[in-house]
Amino acid sequence: MSVVPHSIDIVVADMAASARFYRDLGLAVPEGAEEEAHVQIETPGGATIGLMSEAIIRGADPEWQTPVGQRVTFACRCDDAAEVDAAYARMIEAGHRGLREPWDSPWGQHYAMLADPDGNRVDLFAD
Repeated sequence: MSVVPHSIDIVVADMAASARFYRDLGLAVPEGAEEEAHVQIETPGGATIGLMSEAIIRGADPEWQTPVGQRVTFACRCDDAAEVDAAYARMIEAGHRGLREPWDSPWGQHYAMLADPDGNRVDLFAD
């Protein structure tokens, strides 16, 4: 049996704010997610992104502590540079926090950086 990555879970302080952010980003966040303690978001690539409330984490591990500082960077591939620019603009217009406006990176990608409601960096990029 091989180990196959299936889900990446992000612990969130405010499920409603996180559901809105990831829905605004374009992910298929299920309806009613705002009221749930754990949400699974299916992606076109087959991976699953989970949003888990701090309460559900503490239920499984009573000694869990809220991390300080960025622990995860979540990167989203866009079809082209124009899509990176449009997605970034859409997120800023929706009231989400930008970390860096789109630019052409030295590693050959068009890149932009956002912050989700918990401060995790969410990158947009295109080759």
